[in-house]
Amino acid sequence: MKTSRLVLLMLLLNVLTLAAGVGISYWLFKPAAGALASTEASVPEPAEPVAYEFFPVPKVIVSVRDEGREHYFVLDLALQAEASEDEPVNFAQVEPLVRNSVVAYLSGLPFAELRGLQIGELQVRLENALFADFASKNAAVPFKHVLVNKLIVQ
Repeated sequence: MKTSRLVLLMLLLNVLTLAAGVGISYWLFKPAAGALASTEASVPEPAEPVAYEFFPVPKVIVSVRDEGREHYFVLDLALQAEASEDEPVNFAQVEPLVRNSVVAYLSGLPFAELRGLQIGELQVRLENALFADFASKNAAVPFKHVLVNKLIVQ
């Protein structure tokens, strides 16, 4: 009889421990679920999609010297602008300025730094250099972003 009471007491203790664990888990995770629901409610609706226009700038070739050796970078770029029905953008007029700015900026960088750049960082640096060069020449920038479509390092 003593063994059956011990088994019954152990069973009761296990049930109480299980109930306490479920209660504590519910109590701990309840605020997280409420916070998740409030963030889902505050998500803004997506805006209207914007149409873009792209202009390719193929084969920009840059020569960089490194320890007596010459290295070549070949870039294919694309200029991204918002599509406008009012007046079409004439990218052909800005292509020489873009090529010149890109070659001037990249040829001034050391080979090791250029080789180590990630594509995203290279795009940001090229955008900044182009925007600064256009501003120094008082030229209007007809594009918003510079995309690197191809990068070959030799």
